[in-house]
Amino acid sequence: MSDLSIELTAPNGRKYTQPTGLFINNEFVKSKSGNKITSINPTDETEITSVYAGGAEDVDVAVSAARKAFKNSSWRDMATSDRGDLMFRLSKLVEEHAETLATIETWDNGKPYSVALNEDVAEVAGTLKYYAGYADKLHGQVIDTNPAKFAYTIREPLGVCGQIIPWNYPLAMAAWKLGPAIACGNTVVLKAAEQTPLSILYFANLIKGAGFPPGVINILNGYGKDCGAAIASHLDIDKIAFTGSTATGRQIMKSASANLKNITLETGGKSPLLVFADAELEQAVKWAHGGIMSNMGQICTATSRILVQEDIYDKFVSMFKDTIKEVSKIGDPFKEDTFQGPQVTKAQYERVLRYVDSGKSEGATLAVGGEPFNSATSDGKGFFIAPTVFTNVTDTMAIYREEVFGPFVVISSFKTEDEAVNRANDTTYGLGSAVFTADLTRAHRVARRIEAGMVWVNSSNDSDFRIPFGGVKQSGVGRELGEEGLRAYTNAKAVHVNLGSRL
Repeated sequence: MSDLSIELTAPNGRKYTQPTGLFINNEFVKSKSGNKITSINPTDETEITSVYAGGAEDVDVAVSAARKAFKNSSWRDMATSDRGDLMFRLSKLVEEHAETLATIETWDNGKPYSVALNEDVAEVAGTLKYYAGYADKLHGQVIDTNPAKFAYTIREPLGVCGQIIPWNYPLAMAAWKLGPAIACGNTVVLKAAEQTPLSILYFANLIKGAGFPPGVINILNGYGKDCGAAIASHLDIDKIAFTGSTATGRQIMKSASANLKNITLETGGKSPLLVFADAELEQAVKWAHGGIMSNMGQICTATSRILVQEDIYDKFVSMFKDTIKEVSKIGDPFKEDTFQGPQVTKAQYERVLRYVDSGKSEGATLAVGGEPFNSATSDGKGFFIAPTVFTNVTDTMAIYREEVFGPFVVISSFKTEDEAVNRANDTTYGLGSAVFTADLTRAHRVARRIEAGMVWVNSSNDSDFRIPFGGVKQSGVGRELGEEGLRAYTNAKAVHVNLGSRL
């Protein structure tokens, strides 16, 4: 063991070397202050290890490295196909190290290992590969005006990009942001969430291994109030991309205004899922269950408000409760049959339980769960919560209007399509939504009327890195993923060439 790494053995027996420093200029370094963050295993509440926590001084160093790399010809003038090759190599390295990355993600975050491996890490590799293919396909255009002028546009990188990622999908969210930024030729200072600081540092080794020049990608751990705030307000950062709470998003917008940074925000949600009487009920129930209960309900697009047409309401609730009993197996996230692991932190665990108390006090009916799940471990440790369902919920209740971010859903009934749409839209959020119906005319009509950045028809939360992702209202600004995600990382420069106009 050195000061900047430690040999660890995960609960599944996998041994690996865990970096503990800040990754700046392709090297791990200590933070200026020497302060550290301790990662807690949410399954048994034990300490995993501690890593260095960056502050404003460390942000200055990382930004300086990123700016130097951006101006250096080794990156600035690199052939676009070569840039894509670096990203392809990084994608390949992610695939080769998939089991270790998934192990760290599960240990640090609490999500089931099968999900971390087959969904999250696979998405990291896929996203990087997708954007690698775009590196040499960023085209400007020629604009015809008159014979005396030749006008064209160039898509140019923004410069140094600050990226702040959340704890619910640490590696996947990093790939969502790094992919388009690097494909477009930017350099990056990325901050991981303080709750899940480990997997991104192992990933940093792969960046160096892929051959990226020093300073192109810099990775910091640190607390939001220190490291995150310094990134958001830094005058030599050209863009901020953030995923997290709406409240924090507002603060980042204020800080970013200091130098009018380009911003992309993906914030909170309270996404509705509408089930009409003609829907294929069994499929609606299964998708609705996955849409809120997967990843322990810690999904920004979780369809946590389920509105069911009154003719099938009672049957839907009964089938939903049965599905929880059959599918939502709670336990050790490293076991193959586990569907639900612990909440990521004690704070998140306590937050969910507070909303249970709120629902009860406001008069909603607790149909399922609403309590700690203490039998997941032999000693009763861990931040486990039983899947929770409230019925008889009114639209003014906090549990109907506020984002809980846990395995917690409210189910209400509606009479007409107009009522369903109006109630779905009666929210400050507008991230995701879902509609279940056998009537495709209705599906398209409702999809247009719902105020959200994304609408799933007869599914829920089956996002894809090739499709734009983002919200409206207080759910964010801009889009990530797909071709649309590239727009957030380039400027269009117009060039006017005078071919004969004389004064």
